[in-house]
Amino acid sequence: MRKLCILGSTGSIGISTLDVVRLHPEKFQVISLSANTSVDKMVEQCLEFNPQIVVMASSKSAEQLKVSLSELKLHAIEVKSGSSALVEIASSTNTDTVMAAIVGATGLMPTLAAVQAGKRVLLANKEALVTSGAIFIDAVKESGAQLIPIDSEHNAIFQSLPWQEQARVGHCQLAQNGISKVLLTGSGGPFRTLSIDELQKVTPEQACAHPNWDMGRKISVDSATMMNKGLEFIEAKWLFNVDPEDIQVVLHPQSTIHSMVQYRDGSVIAQMGNPDMRTPIAHALAYPERIESGVEPLDFFKTAAFEFQVVDFKKYPNLKLAIEACRSGQAACTALNAANEIAVAAFLDEKIKFNDIYKINETSVKKFVSEQVSNINEVISLDVRAREFAQQLLVTFS
Repeated sequence: MRKLCILGSTGSIGISTLDVVRLHPEKFQVISLSANTSVDKMVEQCLEFNPQIVVMASSKSAEQLKVSLSELKLHAIEVKSGSSALVEIASSTNTDTVMAAIVGATGLMPTLAAVQAGKRVLLANKEALVTSGAIFIDAVKESGAQLIPIDSEHNAIFQSLPWQEQARVGHCQLAQNGISKVLLTGSGGPFRTLSIDELQKVTPEQACAHPNWDMGRKISVDSATMMNKGLEFIEAKWLFNVDPEDIQVVLHPQSTIHSMVQYRDGSVIAQMGNPDMRTPIAHALAYPERIESGVEPLDFFKTAAFEFQVVDFKKYPNLKLAIEACRSGQAACTALNAANEIAVAAFLDEKIKFNDIYKINETSVKKFVSEQVSNINEVISLDVRAREFAQQLLVTFS
């Protein structure tokens, strides 16, 4: 029985993880959960899964949760708060598997702690690799942690690799196993058919209405700008140890093929399925076994024809910026991620326009691209400074 820590259990990935766990009570035991401020959802999860310990981001939320659990006579559940408590549950000897699903840079330190503790880490927090790629992968190598990607695209690539490469995520040797390219698919988001001029007028509600996937608001906006694909591009570089030139982004509006691997002999192996995150989650939870995920299998007789398109970088400048950052080095990637979180939050609060997200991101990357980042403290310092810089830029667009 795997003993689970779920970081970000009330978010979309966390909820989907518990959906899969619910189907297999004999295989998984939930030891610890964490959330930001969703006290009511956490109470529901505690009632059903009875974890040993729960961590809330703020002390206020933790106190509210303590009161609610006390009223329900769930006195055995320990409640903590803050970043140090997240690191504690992620590295605890009571767990062997950590679902790293905290959105944004907040998830970096607990995810790194899980890696350093040698856990099986189910990586849904792409920012960990984007903000500290080499540092993170070096920690994986040193501890012997097992890294399994959860993003549907990276999980698809993982599934399409030879078993030897699945065993060494972070230090793959794809070329030696006949692989010539990684093909990263993306739907193009909800604005794929809009003109560049029309993009200036889109609202947060429109940006969050993804045509295929049910995601949180921040990730939905990233999908609309295709920054999500840009961050996935950077993540793919580190997960599969490839050069940026060996990754190709392919627009696939139906989101049925989740990504592909191209082999030297002309073969292309793809992973397909309905667009539901429970599929890659179930795969990672049980790997190398296969278990029921609750997702209906793909019905080819009801599936729309497959379309593939070249990316229009004029429409998706954030994707181009992310690819350039990947080539430029760690400082550019760290600054890009930090600035993007600030810009997307401002757009969701209707403080800036949709196209302003790119302007803030580009200016921030140019500001910090030449800096050197060699350890985790320097990553955190740069992340803070990039956020402050991006926050100052918001005044220009308000």
